[in-house]
Amino acid sequence: MEIQRVDQSPLPLLSLNHVSFVCQSVRRSVRFYEEVLGFVLIKRPSSFKFEGAWLFNYGIGIHLLEANNKEEGKKKGKINPKDNHISFQCSDMRTVVRKLEEMGMEYVTAVVEEGGIKVDQLFFHDPDGYMIEICNCDNLPVLPLSGACPIKKDLGFTTPQQLYGTEMPNIRCAVEAADQAVMLEKLVTVMMDLSF
Repeated sequence: MEIQRVDQSPLPLLSLNHVSFVCQSVRRSVRFYEEVLGFVLIKRPSSFKFEGAWLFNYGIGIHLLEANNKEEGKKKGKINPKDNHISFQCSDMRTVVRKLEEMGMEYVTAVVEEGGIKVDQLFFHDPDGYMIEICNCDNLPVLPLSGACPIKKDLGFTTPQQLYGTEMPNIRCAVEAADQAVMLEKLVTVMMDLSF
């Protein structure tokens, strides 16, 4: 399918809202996402005519849908870091490894290096074989390849009027702001090292 461009501006998106997974047992998958990843079960609209559950945490929702048959949603196989996956940022990879080992969960690790910066990655499956990655990917700066700055990180919505479009917030390049913060942090670190 080819996408025809009519307007040069992208869709007016705000953020990723949720990901949805078809699963063999909603109950088993809910337990996994609560106990392993720390998601919280939330109210789901009662108008749905099929089994499912909604969970939320870390600013994202996970919607679980009960499979219609035993083959639907079945994905388990070898853990392959190049498979489709959802990734979560973490603050302590050692703790993640320790907890997964305590739970007896199989996982594989990888390290990505770019310009002297290392990113640790850890991959495992949920009960239905969907790939999950845990990483410290924020070690790598987000650098657009084009001169334009299409990346919007924090749009600073504070009021319903701003959120629903009657008033536009002052948007600046999120990458520029992030780079400035990283540079300032590095400067402070260097200055602290010099003072001791």
